[in-house]
Amino acid sequence: MIKATRRDQPLVVDILTRSFDANPSVNYIVRQDNRRRERIRALMAYSFQVCQLFGEVWLSDDRRACALVLYPEKKKTMFQSIWLDITLIFKAVGLSGIKKVLKREAEIKKRQPKLCMAYLWFIGVNPLYQHRGTGSRLLKEVSEREKVEDRPVFLETSVLKNITWYERFGFHQYDYLTLDYTLYFLNNL
Repeated sequence: MIKATRRDQPLVVDILTRSFDANPSVNYIVRQDNRRRERIRALMAYSFQVCQLFGEVWLSDDRRACALVLYPEKKKTMFQSIWLDITLIFKAVGLSGIKKVLKREAEIKKRQPKLCMAYLWFIGVNPLYQHRGTGSRLLKEVSEREKVEDRPVFLETSVLKNITWYERFGFHQYDYLTLDYTLYFLNNL
């Protein structure tokens, strides 16, 4: 696996935008209008930049998959993070969606333990190369790296069939949240 740099942002954003186009959780967050795809792209750019500040962004060796890992205890409020949040509101969420997104994030935080963890925010594979083991290899590498760092990996998925995939790598469901869709919480503790 390769640590992504700022120059990799267009590639990572493209992979994630294409991978999460039909994702219920992503589509719950972004404003649903004729610019929906552009809004998903803005969400992924935001996520990339936040992970560059407070986590890590990884690419598979073949650069066809990526993983965004956040270390929540490292996240702090600073001018750059405030600016990113404001940009996210205007480019992806919309003013009318702020309350819904804040409520969702508060519910997610309630379900996450207060410990040093690796939060796997997004993992995606270019749709042209899915189902070939690329995502599996990347997930395994991220999990192994975090194990060495003594950090359990936590994540959510809104895609029921993904739970079985995560379970193959030692993850188990520990909670769920019902919104307009169901969000499943997993970890590898």
